[in-house]
This record gives sequence, C-alpha cells and structure tokens, in this order.
Amino acid sequence: MSSEIGKDLVWRVRLGPLSIAFNPLTLATALGVALLLLLLGLWLRRGIPRDPEARPSRRLVLLTAFLEFVDRQILGTMEEKTKQNLLPFVATLFLFVLASNLSSLLPIPGLVAPTRDLNVTLGLALLVYAFCHIYGIRTKGLLRHGKSYLEPLPVMLPMNLVGDLGRTLSHAFRLFGNILGGSIMLAVIFPILVNLVVRFRWILGIFFLLVGLVALRALWRRGKKKAFYALGLAWLGALVLLVVHVWLPVLWVVPAAFLIGTGAGVVLNFFFGLFAGTIQALVFTLLAAAYIQMAAE
Repeated sequence: MSSEIGKDLVWRVRLGPLSIAFNPLTLATALGVALLLLLLGLWLRRGIPRDPEARPSRRLVLLTAFLEFVDRQILGTMEEKTKQNLLPFVATLFLFVLASNLSSLLPIPGLVAPTRDLNVTLGLALLVYAFCHIYGIRTKGLLRHGKSYLEPLPVMLPMNLVGDLGRTLSHAFRLFGNILGGSIMLAVIFPILVNLVVRFRWILGIFFLLVGLVALRALWRRGKKKAFYALGLAWLGALVLLVVHVWLPVLWVVPAAFLIGTGAGVVLNFFFGLFAGTIQALVFTLLAAAYIQMAAE
C-alpha cells in the first residue's frame, strides 16, 4: 500500500497489528550510501600492503589521513584506549552522515538527502544512545552503569531518564532541522531570484548590451572579424528585443534567469550542501563521541 504525504511517496506495510510507513526514496538513498561506503572500504582495504615495510600506497595514505583527522578532531580529548575502541564506530558514523548530507548535491532527479528525513536522524540518534549504554556497561559494569542514574540522589532517577531522552531527541532534531532548513532555503531563494530577473529585466538588458559592446571592442582590436560580425548581429538583435517589450521576457529573460539561477544554485549548493553538510556531520559525530565518553566515565 502506498500514499502521498505532501510531495513525498510513503509506502505502508502491515505486519499484523503494526503498520510500518517509510519513504522509498529515502530508504533507497540510504541503502545506496551504505553500499558506496562498503565498496569504498573494500577499495581502501585492497590498497593496504601486506608487507609492513613496503612503500605505502596512495590509498593507505588517504585512509591514514582520514583516521588521523577523526582521531585528532573528534576523539582528541579521550584516552588512547578509548580512542582505539571508538575509532571504528565514530569514523563510520561520520562517513555515513557526511555522505548522506552530500548526496543531495548529485544531479539525480528525485534524490534527496536521507538526513532530511526525521526517521533517519532519529534512528542514528537512537543508535548512538544504544551504543552509549553498551559501551558504558562494557567499561563500568552493569551495576555501576545503572547506579549512575541514581546520582546524586535516587530521587533523581526520573530526571536522569528524561534528560537522556531529551538529549537523544535534540541530537536527532539538530541534524534534521539543519539539513531540512538548507533545502527550504534553496527552495525559497530560487523563485525570488527569478522574480528579480523579471522585475529588473530592463536593467539587466542594458547591462548585457554594455557587456556585448565590450566584447565587440575586444574582438575588433584582435582582428577577429568573423566573430565580430556574428556577435554584432546578436548584439543588434538584443537591442531590438530590448525595445520590443513584448518579446523580451520570452527570448532573453528566461535564458538570463536560467544562467543567474544556475550560478546562484552552485553557490548556494556549495554553502548549504557541501559546507553546511560537512559541518553538521562533524557536529553530529562530535556530540556522539561526547555522549559515549560521558557514559564511560
């Protein structure tokens, strides 16, 4: 069974009394990211020489640089033993969140970042929450870990449990809100840019004509007469279109809006997709490492 919520397709599967709903696009993208990371890991593994004294390959240098980044920037304040235990989990978590955030930059129709779905970010936060308890029990023991919820007084048990729940929810909502907010900003800014192009088309038309004059002058000085005459005809046509207001929006405002929108899209995607996506992946992983360290103390 499938249904549409807004513009998202949702599949529903019934398992007895339970009804499970999920977004097939989000699920497919998340599985694709996981598969790509698995293939990346296998590719890097093949680049590790069996002889420890052999010259390191480029893949080994790349892997070492990434692990050193995680070790210094994310696990920098921990003890060496704790770093060794947490490095595989934290590095994998960082790569998955980063790849999920950046997946929306791929020019594939219908592709959305999995972390734009609250179910994905909440699942990641619950995974971190479960790992906190597993690692806390492993390092301190079951009784000592459970006793930490009775500190400083046993009456604080409900408050400590509520604090754990709130921390997990905020961990999920922070990543979800920032990634979704970036997508909303892109959806809002693009129509505004197109509207500005249409409203100020006369100013843009005069600007493009001046640019054409500069290009014609440069071509004439270099002696490229064929290109000069071709561009001159195009410039005269643009001048006529600027005067004939009826054909102006159809013949050059639409291409101008496309070019300006494309340029702005590249800049905005770089900021909200690449830059903000990387920062949010780093913040999410830093918080996860801090929560795990708190559970181990």
